[in-house]
Amino acid sequence: MTVHVCLVSAQAAPNLLPVLDPELKPEEVVLLTSQKMRNTADALRAVFTELGIRSTIIPLADEHNYQAIEETMLQIAGEREGQEIALNLTGGTKLMALVAQTVAQTADWRSFYVGADTDSITWLGHRQMAGKKLAEQLRLRHYLKAYGFDLEAAPERPQATREQRDLMQTLINQIGSLETSLTQLNWLTQQAEDGRHLEVKMDAHQADSRSLEALLRNFEEAGMLQIKQNTICYPDETARSFVKGGWLELYTYDCVARVTGDLGIRDKAANLTVNNRGVKNEMDIALLARNRLFVIECKTARMDKPQAPKANDTLFKLAEICRRVGGLGTRGMLASYRPVADSERKLAGALNITLVTGRDLIGLPDRIKAWIQS
Repeated sequence: MTVHVCLVSAQAAPNLLPVLDPELKPEEVVLLTSQKMRNTADALRAVFTELGIRSTIIPLADEHNYQAIEETMLQIAGEREGQEIALNLTGGTKLMALVAQTVAQTADWRSFYVGADTDSITWLGHRQMAGKKLAEQLRLRHYLKAYGFDLEAAPERPQATREQRDLMQTLINQIGSLETSLTQLNWLTQQAEDGRHLEVKMDAHQADSRSLEALLRNFEEAGMLQIKQNTICYPDETARSFVKGGWLELYTYDCVARVTGDLGIRDKAANLTVNNRGVKNEMDIALLARNRLFVIECKTARMDKPQAPKANDTLFKLAEICRRVGGLGTRGMLASYRPVADSERKLAGALNITLVTGRDLIGLPDRIKAWIQS
């Protein structure tokens, strides 16, 4: 097919997936859009340009006017007479799809519908063909760009060392008993970060704490710090960030990696910063499964105390990222080393955010499976 005619809607994936399939990749994409969806059409065109595909945006003055839609579709047909055209009926309004299908039948175009969850297309109309599984080409960069978000840097796909895995498993298995000492270590490491130092001195009480000393030895064995008398020394900023709480992000990413094959996860990354017209959003972990975006926020700080009311802010922020960044199907999860209050659990439910907290983190791979498959 030399031309895809697409009906633009809030979901970008159905118009993007067939274009990424080598067998269906067109020379040109025509994006028929309402004024409301113009920004989405612009974002899709940016992706197609990057892929080397010519694209044309045709705005509708009134997507509720049958005759106006029909005239626009007939104009598209007339200007491309003799070309092989396929109509993607997955997007747009119901009226746009109805009119487009009628014109397609008159102009002898082929028409298809994309099943984004199943990676398949179904051919429609009098020129029916066998359905087809789409090639699995969608990646985070193009998916996010289709919604108008550019990556600030190349996606990070970290690999945990054996020593890091052993340490992280210890921290997860001993949830509860390590909370006090981990709080002390987080606070000390935050002081080093705030001062832009790679070392921090413990006071006499901290230096004399056996539980903190035991925790520090675990981090030292993993190569994340060194203890020199009463001073904690970090080998570099990456290690300092790991000690401060980045270890939970790496543990969670490692859990995602473990279930990638079982769940057919297309792409995954950590520490993503996306930019939309100067507005930046950060995501600890983002992954693509079933052509939808899943976002995980990781927290090691305590959020269930009145003097540290951070859970609400975190939940609202995560819900807003899910709403803005990846379309209607985006889902969020908060993975917290500490428990959260009942009121925050109710808020998470209202915002459709999945919570995995405290000892539930021990079964995080299974929780991620259930979350994505639900």
